[in-house]
Amino acid sequence: MYSKAQIISTIGPATKNNEMIKEMILNQMDVVRLNFSWGTYDEHALYIKNIREEALAVGKRIPIIQDLSGPRVQVGSNHEFKEGVIEIITEKDLKDLKFGIEQNIDYIAMSYVCKADDILKLREKMQEICLPDGRHGKIIPIIAKIERKVAIQNLDEIIKVSDAIMIARGDLGNEVPLEEIPFIEKDIITKCKIAGKPVIVATQMMLSMTEQPVPTRAEVTDIAYAIINGADAVMLSEESANGKYPLETIEMMERGILEAEKHMHNIKINKL
Repeated sequence: MYSKAQIISTIGPATKNNEMIKEMILNQMDVVRLNFSWGTYDEHALYIKNIREEALAVGKRIPIIQDLSGPRVQVGSNHEFKEGVIEIITEKDLKDLKFGIEQNIDYIAMSYVCKADDILKLREKMQEICLPDGRHGKIIPIIAKIERKVAIQNLDEIIKVSDAIMIARGDLGNEVPLEEIPFIEKDIITKCKIAGKPVIVATQMMLSMTEQPVPTRAEVTDIAYAIINGADAVMLSEESANGKYPLETIEMMERGILEAEKHMHNIKINKL
C-alpha cells in the first residue's frame, strides 16, 4: 500500500547517480525538484538524464520540477530575496527557462511571486522562447511559490492563474511572524482544495535528517498535519539534495503520510 499524497525530492550532489535515484523511486519518491539556485546546466542535464532513465526502468512516471531562482542573493550558505527589485523574472531565470523547456521539464516553479500578473508574464516569456527545432510557444505548467507577504494578500488571484501552489515556508518565515505560518499554511491548502489545484508544503519538513538517520517528533507531526489539512504533496529540499540519509528520509516521510491518511476519509489528491 502506497500513500495517495505525493513525495517531492530535490536532487543534488548526494542523490545524483542512477542507483540512488532508482532506490529513491522504489522508496516512493513521486516527483523530482531541481533547484536552479545551485548547479550548472551540465549537472542538471545529468540529473534529468538519470531521473528519466531510472523512471523508465522502474516503469513509473516521475515529473520533474525546475525551480527558478528569481531575484535572490546569496547570504552565507543560503539565498534570500533581493529587496528593492521591480522585476521578478530575472535574466538568469529566462536563460534557465530556455534550458528547462529544451529539456522538456514538466513543471516550472516560480519564486517570489507577488501577484497573478507575474504568472501571466512568465507564460508570455515561455511563448517567446525559440527551441532548437524552430518551434515557439511551448507552455509548461507553473507552480507559484508563496513566500512573500504580498503573495498572501493576492492569494486568490494567484491560485486562479497558477497550475499548482507551493507553500515555501523558508522565505515566508522571513516575511511573516513564525507563529503565523501554520495558519497561513492551512488557509492556503483550504483555498487550493476548493480551487482543485495541487498544493505542496515545503521547507524543513525533515531537516534534522540531513545529518541524523531519525527525524524529530515535531517533524513527523508536521508531516501528519500537512496531510490531514489536505496537502497534495510534501517536499524535501536539502534533506535529499545534500543529506546523509536521503533514502531513510523518503521512507520515513512515506510512513508518516500513510499513517496520516489512515485517519482521513474521502481523500482527494490533486496529483502533479
